[in-house]
Amino acid sequence: MTATRLILAALLLAAPLSALAQPATAPPPAIPNPTYTTLVLEIAVNRPAAQTWAKVGGFCAIKEWLGGQSCVITSGVEGELGSVRLLNGTVIEPLVAKTDRSYTYSQPVRVGVPFNAYHATLEAKRVTATTSKLVYSFFYDNSMLPGDAARAEERATRATRFMGALQKMKAAAEAG
Repeated sequence: MTATRLILAALLLAAPLSALAQPATAPPPAIPNPTYTTLVLEIAVNRPAAQTWAKVGGFCAIKEWLGGQSCVITSGVEGELGSVRLLNGTVIEPLVAKTDRSYTYSQPVRVGVPFNAYHATLEAKRVTATTSKLVYSFFYDNSMLPGDAARAEERATRATRFMGALQKMKAAAEAG
C-alpha cells in the first residue's frame, strides 16, 4: 500500500473519532434550579439483619408499616428488579436496584407534575451477629416548593412519617 493510501485510510478512520471527541451541548434541565435534598433515617433492631429483612423487606410490605396504604404489584414479580408497585392507586414506584437486604425505588415522571428525581432505599444492615439497623434514605428535588420554610416543613413531615414506619418495622422484626 502506498504512503498516500495509508494517509487517506488514517484520515478516514480518524474523522469519526474526532467527531466523537467534540463536546456536545447538553439540553437544559427541566427544573432550572433544583434543590436536591437527602434524608437518612436509622433505627437499631435487636435481630440479625437477615431475620430483620425477612420480616420487613417485602416490596409491598409498605402497606403494613406505613399504614393506610394499599399496594398492588402492577408489573413484574414482587421484590424483583424492575417490578412496579402502585400505592393507593396513584403512586407508581418501580424497583430500580436491590441487594440481599435492600431495595431502591423511584417515582417516574408524570404528566403535569414537576419531576422531583425521587429515589429511596430501605436497607437492613448488619451491626453484630445478633443485631442490625434499618436505614431508610431518600434523595429528591424539593425546588417546586415555595421557599425554604416550606422545604423544611416537608422534610420534617417526611422524617416523622418514615421514622414512624421504621419504628413499626423494628417492632415487627423484634416480635419474632
